[in-house]
Amino acid sequence: MRLFLSKPLDSWLAPAPEPERVGFLKGQPYAHRGLHGSGILENSSAAFESAIQLGHGIECDVQAAEDGRAFVFHDYELDRLTDQTGVLARMRPEDIDRVQLKDGHGKIPRLRETLDQIAGRVPVLIEIKSKNMRVGPLCLSVRRALEGYTGKAAIMSFNPLVSAWFRKNAEHVVRGLVVTEEDTKNWRGRIARHRNLWAAKPDFLAYDVRDFPSSFAASQRSRGLPVVTWTVRTAEQERIAAMYADEPVYERPQS
Repeated sequence: MRLFLSKPLDSWLAPAPEPERVGFLKGQPYAHRGLHGSGILENSSAAFESAIQLGHGIECDVQAAEDGRAFVFHDYELDRLTDQTGVLARMRPEDIDRVQLKDGHGKIPRLRETLDQIAGRVPVLIEIKSKNMRVGPLCLSVRRALEGYTGKAAIMSFNPLVSAWFRKNAEHVVRGLVVTEEDTKNWRGRIARHRNLWAAKPDFLAYDVRDFPSSFAASQRSRGLPVVTWTVRTAEQERIAAMYADEPVYERPQS
């Protein structure tokens, strides 16, 4: 009997949230890194404003500066999205403030600046990018950015330590675990997913659309964890998302 994979054990070690805590996650799709494409750069103020005008939620990424300060940026390096080179995590915040995004999209925003722009008009999912166990400085920066913010917001990460940090230090913040089953569909991967779930104790899952149907995702959803799914890019993926998830995190085709 594979007790360690059972729903009762998941319910004990990673209890489902109260429905009213996570209700705002449902009701609108989420634009992946804002509504970008067609000349609009990802994770830029223009991309966020485009999503807001449609009434869609926003998914954005945050990386840590040298001191842990949270900046809205997806890549670990500057090269793809700016005309400069270098690793963002090795830069001081004041130096990052001077870096310009490509094609006149302004500077790399600090998280609080992005939250001030959104101003509660739509929900926002903040993906915290962290490669290692030292999650505290960036998590603390995100928590500080969220202080006083009255809009609907949630954090999420592939790293279960991020959700665990917020559960301990900012329990009021809704937290999610990002999951992909890519190359881990064997028994070791199944065990790892449950261990990550138990460590994170998330309020919701953000799941790779390529993994559906997934017995793990279905089990967590059936016991009360909302599931958003990324990254939905095609009509077929939209159909799959509608069947197996609560909301899509989408990108529109590039033109």
